[in-house]
Amino acid sequence: MQKFTRMKAAAAPLPLANVDTDMIIPAQYMKALTRAGLGKHLFRELRFAHDGSERGDFILNRPACREAKILVADRNFGCGSSREHAVWALTDFGIRCVIAPSFGDIFAGNARKNGLLLIRLPDETCAWLREEIALAQYAPIEVDLEAQQIRLASGEAIDFEIDPGDRRILMEGLDDIDRTLRHADAIARFEAAL
Repeated sequence: MQKFTRMKAAAAPLPLANVDTDMIIPAQYMKALTRAGLGKHLFRELRFAHDGSERGDFILNRPACREAKILVADRNFGCGSSREHAVWALTDFGIRCVIAPSFGDIFAGNARKNGLLLIRLPDETCAWLREEIALAQYAPIEVDLEAQQIRLASGEAIDFEIDPGDRRILMEGLDDIDRTLRHADAIARFEAAL
């Protein structure tokens, strides 16, 4: 899993509440067993018209946000079914961080396992942040996990809290297997004693 300490990148405001996992990646695109290629189906129904052409009004289709690595969403992002493919589609597209007031519980667990940083901020702060990003014409913002701070192009900073265990996992780039292997000696001693 890729480490996350600090990142400066374009952020895309997505002022939609209750974005469920089917909206993130529709079920018909979940046939793959690997993560590669799922990003092209991210927000499929929002990004593309029925004929396959891009919808110019969707934020990730705008030139300034095509390479966005940060998404500033609204409450209850990632609700719905437990599909891990939703996180895979976001990360395959290039999204490394989602900022929102709240997240679906299972989505949050899948994000942690796959190196996607989720930052919870109050509704008003997220709304203000989306406005500031648009006013700054999508200038890059910095997300500093080590300092637990978001820095805007204007110089303003927003502090955030994150679970210390989640922070460590992301900063060290540890997936479930890596965390288990850290205890390999203890596991070997246990097995030898059996």
